[in-house]
Amino acid sequence: MPPATAPASSTRVHPSRVRVLHPGGGRTTGPVVYWMLRDQRLADNWALLHAAGLAAASAPAAPIAIAFALFPRPFLLGARRRQLGFLLRGLRRLAADARARGLPFFLLEGGPAEVPVLVRRLGASALVADFSPLRPVREALDAVLGELRRDVADMAVHQVDAHNVVPVWAASGKLEYSAKTFRGKVSKVMDEYLVEYPELPALMPWDGEQPEDVDWDALINRICRDAENVPEIDWCEPGEAAAMEVLLGSKDGFLTKRIKNYDMGRNDPTKPRALSCLSPYLHFGHISAQRCALEAKKCHHLSPKSVDAFLEELIIRRELAENFCYYQPHYDSLAGAWEWARKTLMDHAGDKREHIYTRELLENAKTSDPLWNASQLEMVHLGKMHGFMRMYWAKKILEWTTGPEEALSVAIYLNDKYHIDGRDPNGYVGCMWSICGLHDQGWKERPVFGKIRYMNYAGCKRKFDVDAYISYVKRLVAQAKKRKAEEARDTGPKHPKSEAIQQLNMSKTLI
Repeated sequence: MPPATAPASSTRVHPSRVRVLHPGGGRTTGPVVYWMLRDQRLADNWALLHAAGLAAASAPAAPIAIAFALFPRPFLLGARRRQLGFLLRGLRRLAADARARGLPFFLLEGGPAEVPVLVRRLGASALVADFSPLRPVREALDAVLGELRRDVADMAVHQVDAHNVVPVWAASGKLEYSAKTFRGKVSKVMDEYLVEYPELPALMPWDGEQPEDVDWDALINRICRDAENVPEIDWCEPGEAAAMEVLLGSKDGFLTKRIKNYDMGRNDPTKPRALSCLSPYLHFGHISAQRCALEAKKCHHLSPKSVDAFLEELIIRRELAENFCYYQPHYDSLAGAWEWARKTLMDHAGDKREHIYTRELLENAKTSDPLWNASQLEMVHLGKMHGFMRMYWAKKILEWTTGPEEALSVAIYLNDKYHIDGRDPNGYVGCMWSICGLHDQGWKERPVFGKIRYMNYAGCKRKFDVDAYISYVKRLVAQAKKRKAEEARDTGPKHPKSEAIQQLNMSKTLI
């Protein structure tokens, strides 16, 4: 039986956005704890708003606290220094903003296992958790929920989908086959969910246990030092303010300065400025997709085709990926592909390949294809690969490995290791689309690919200036290597210099 939805709250959170995982036994006193996971922001956060609504409805009104649990090593959700540095620097800003608003921020370095300990210690009346469709997060939530049901049975536990415009369970009750089937369902309820956020209400002062002081510099240095050394990126700053600047900034904001080029330029890898540059912020929850959509609709009259294309990617395609990972437990393996795709791939698994490359050769961009090498280097050095190149990149891995299982494994490994927005439903679905034909149809049968959509070098040459893209990546890689050499003179993983960001902006190479 699926969890029940919560009644409407005083903060106008749609009741279908909230699931009651455990109703509790009517405990009415004690603070409400918001267990923040992947929506790492104070503004435009339905989960935080719901927690505030529960606290206000308590008798008497209760305060709220925020808890964030770092997944322990070696788990860490597969994150490397690149992703961990961005995560922790963003959390440092968030903790400071929370403190300024009188919200205690508890950083739990021992992982999700500390959440039940904290709520018991605080005497919490309710726990509100973020939503994620990914297995490791769901397993962690299930473990916490199981312990709380056993030990604190009278405390309510709610979950809020603050990540999607339309909550994943409200958008569809099943695994959707394609964007066409999903789009119709979402469009019918879009106006119901795509609404302006209310203000966070005045909160009761916190008079309970105070969070321990965090030495953020020491924490970042320790965790990044112990993590696999994939260098941090320097083309975007973490945090809510930086995210809003990328969306609406007066100098180079996507909606204020660059949206008009999105429709025609987003599929041309030589025009990186046509892209929104929002993916890191959406992945880490530093900005709400709903906020991006609301602001985009305000400028629809200025660039209607570009805004429509952006909303299609932001809502339909992005949330279709959430649907897949939520309803398909094998979202990162061949077992998650449709039957026709598995059959055609296995029928051609033994086909002769012109080249076979090991994972190490692919990781080091040592192939005979300069275009593919450029896309791999773009990802390795910048933490971001152009969206069009992601498709070509993954399909060539299918062509160059011993079979579809290895191809998918290698693609996901490299994607999660180097992309700043790796370990994300969009990344898993991107690899599954490219290699397993997910959300696609069967095409003309050919060796190796079977009926999976085919892409090649010649096709790319017809779509964009391949040589210009390769030259562009070479310049960026040279800049990245120069900065890395300069940073090597310092000890410890320090934050990338703002001058490097200014240089990238001046040379219009922001990805």
